[in-house]
Amino acid sequence: MSTPAERYAVFREQQSESGPALTSFRELYDFGLDEFQVDACQALEAGDGVLVAAPTGSGKTVVGEFAVHLALEQGRKCFYTTPIKALSNQKYNDLVRRYGAAKVGLLTGDNSVNGEAPIVIMTTEVLRNMLYAGSGTLAGLGYVVMDEVHYLADRFRGAVWEEVIIHLPESVRVVALSATVSNAEEFGEWLGEVRGDTTVIVDEHRPVPLWQHMLVGNRLYDLFANEDGATRINASLMRLSRDEQRLANTRGKRGYLRPRRNGHDRATTIERLDAEGLLPAITFIFSRAGCDAAVQQCLAAGLRLTSDKERHEIRQLVDERTAHLPDEDLAVLGYLEWRDCLERGLAAHHAGMLPAFKEVVEELFTNGLVKAVFATETLALGINMPARSVVIEKLDKWNGETHADLTPGEYTQLTGRAGRRGIDVEGHAVVVYQPGMDPMSVAGLASTRTYPLRSSFRPSYNMAVNLVGQVGRERARTLLEDSFAQFQADRAVVGLARQLRKSEQALEGYAEAMTCHLGDFPEYAAMRRRLSDREAEMARQRGAARRAQAVQSLEELKPGDVIRIPGGRRAGLAVVLDPGLGPRGEGPTPTVLTVGRQVKRLAAADFPVPVEPVDHIRIPKNFNARSPKERANLVSTMHAKLGDRDLGKPARARDHATEDEEINRLRRELRQHPCHGCDEREDHARWAERYYKLQRETETLRRRVEGRSHVIARTFDRVCGVLDQLGYLDGEAVTDQGRRLAQLYTELDLLTAECLRAGIWEKLDPAELAACVSSLVFESRQSDDTRSPKIPAGGAKEALAAMLRLWGELEGIEEDHGLSFIREPDFGFAWAAFRWAKGHTLDAVLTDGDLAAGDFVRWVRQLLDLLGQLRDAAPKGSKVRDNAGKAVDALRRGVVAYSSVS
Repeated sequence: MSTPAERYAVFREQQSESGPALTSFRELYDFGLDEFQVDACQALEAGDGVLVAAPTGSGKTVVGEFAVHLALEQGRKCFYTTPIKALSNQKYNDLVRRYGAAKVGLLTGDNSVNGEAPIVIMTTEVLRNMLYAGSGTLAGLGYVVMDEVHYLADRFRGAVWEEVIIHLPESVRVVALSATVSNAEEFGEWLGEVRGDTTVIVDEHRPVPLWQHMLVGNRLYDLFANEDGATRINASLMRLSRDEQRLANTRGKRGYLRPRRNGHDRATTIERLDAEGLLPAITFIFSRAGCDAAVQQCLAAGLRLTSDKERHEIRQLVDERTAHLPDEDLAVLGYLEWRDCLERGLAAHHAGMLPAFKEVVEELFTNGLVKAVFATETLALGINMPARSVVIEKLDKWNGETHADLTPGEYTQLTGRAGRRGIDVEGHAVVVYQPGMDPMSVAGLASTRTYPLRSSFRPSYNMAVNLVGQVGRERARTLLEDSFAQFQADRAVVGLARQLRKSEQALEGYAEAMTCHLGDFPEYAAMRRRLSDREAEMARQRGAARRAQAVQSLEELKPGDVIRIPGGRRAGLAVVLDPGLGPRGEGPTPTVLTVGRQVKRLAAADFPVPVEPVDHIRIPKNFNARSPKERANLVSTMHAKLGDRDLGKPARARDHATEDEEINRLRRELRQHPCHGCDEREDHARWAERYYKLQRETETLRRRVEGRSHVIARTFDRVCGVLDQLGYLDGEAVTDQGRRLAQLYTELDLLTAECLRAGIWEKLDPAELAACVSSLVFESRQSDDTRSPKIPAGGAKEALAAMLRLWGELEGIEEDHGLSFIREPDFGFAWAAFRWAKGHTLDAVLTDGDLAAGDFVRWVRQLLDLLGQLRDAAPKGSKVRDNAGKAVDALRRGVVAYSSVS
């Protein structure tokens, strides 16, 4: 326990280190700041930008909140960007509680609240759109906080983070907050190049220590044990794993027993964690259906984790948060059963749930009222919902294409939720043991910290027209060369270029070693190489001719022909059962019966020389090749027919070189060359061979260097080529159509603009327009779903067919320019969008479309966003402009209209 004097000394030291802004900021918290937080805040107050890379739950958002505090003290603005709307809403509510609603605004696709406030929370896409539009809201901007900046590795949305970082005004300081990544210094160096002075703060210390466990049956084992002062994998776990493997092998050998299935009971697991004092817990299950099933299992087991007082609190909060939802919709969503589970302290959390339901689960869990949540991995992506324990059921997950093992980065992100700062002394990560699971693998995941940040940046059509319109084509090229993607490519090129220089130096040494005093040895070596190449070419031609003859001879075989297989494992006599002349496209593949009474299928490769029948026998009409007796009889017939006849030695492939004038000429020139008479000729020749081999490798290396240099700029040039061809750009100028494209921020931006230009949607009513536009935002979860989606009849059906034709044309144009950006429009949501816009009930739409409520709301909101863009981008007087607005009004109702912003 420190004395009052010591505490005062610490306070004075902190005061001396802090500037006035940091001093006043510290007073907002009832806990002291960590060293990394102080370092980052000091750098920010000194005028630097900062990159903070720290584990989940370490408190790095404090640095972002200091940027907000600084902006208010300096009379400037601060934009706080997040990757997902739920995080934006959460941060908005947090900052409103601290600074009041008048000073805080929110801009997402769903909400626009007080957008001109000094503090505005927004999704990163909103800020990107502001920058391209030259929005007046940017005036007075001093700081931009980029929360979860490691999202720039996301292959679908990551480019937006780089666009923002590159295009922000020079005077704006960037506060980048990232999960722990292994190349934070590289990322920080890039930030320094494009944004000016940037301090990199890396903190790998978890404020709440994390303990790793494995749950085997009903027993909880520590993953690591301290033996003789060294940390090793728990010997009991290793022994159990070996015993399990031996048992599985023994059962496999007996052939009648399968290895034991893991009898994992989720209710028992939760009870075990409760008994150990490890609740609240998040159990990660990598499927939505699995999360819902887990809750049902616990319900069926009669599990109850809450007190009467807590149940009353839960019911009150749930009823209050869902009061705005229509009763008929609540019935469809299974509200009463869901609320009953919550009152028991149990919940699922996944993207298929209604957003309002997910937010209730988050609030109850954060308040300690819900004790066990079964979630998909999307919960690990930023929402502030820490637990005492995290349970991982499996170490692999379906990634849309295959079952892939969890990476160390994914494992770290999932387990990062364990341990609530200021509440828990320690956090716990529990891996549920599965048969065949190796504790060594789990230990590898738990102890590895390799999570490199890789850029996913590439120029898009919308980006290209916006940049060319703002700064011209050449300046745009230069700006894109500033991307993190090109920075990383250039870093890779540095190593290749060094290797290239070494190869070039080695070539000089080889050239010197093959120098001949009698003449030009490189010239002589080149002649030798031409002669060698010509001889090899002639040999190939002769081989090809022989193979063609062999194939022709096989095509002439008939059932009953007795042939000789010249070599290999099947060498000897055989009877042709079937010539194998089917439409294979790979030549005949005869089926034969060998003297060893085996039925084999042969190929042209078995005959280096043409085959000639040595005799012919009759094959019985009903011959059964599967009958050993009939096979033996047919072989006896063949022996009887041939008798003691001497067939001589089998023909062999002989390579008779034909006269070739080019070869003769090269040989004459070679003999006449001065170097031909050199005593050290073969020594020189060996150096020449090394020289030419290294030269080939050097050329390959040079092509790799050129391929990685200016790769982003080259892609930009191709994008501009497409836009020039379609009339969106005219050299340095952006056309009227290009300005329309500049307003469309969507993955299928070019296809959307082309549909507008072609007038495909002009004759549609609002509901039909919603159906067609939905195909530009929707993507089926099952990419291999072969069922034809239901689509509205009439005008919508014709328009969707026209959109598909247009996509095909654009795909061809892209291919001509070496690009492949535009995916096929997906009609899987068209029927649901049409019916919702027509006013059908939620029950009817979800049932008919086989949709989860959360998916439905998410896709409708994305559709609303694009319809809003179309309303603004479509030409004045266009029916699309009017109907897009009407479609927005028709769609924004019921569960879709709900907003969590209070």
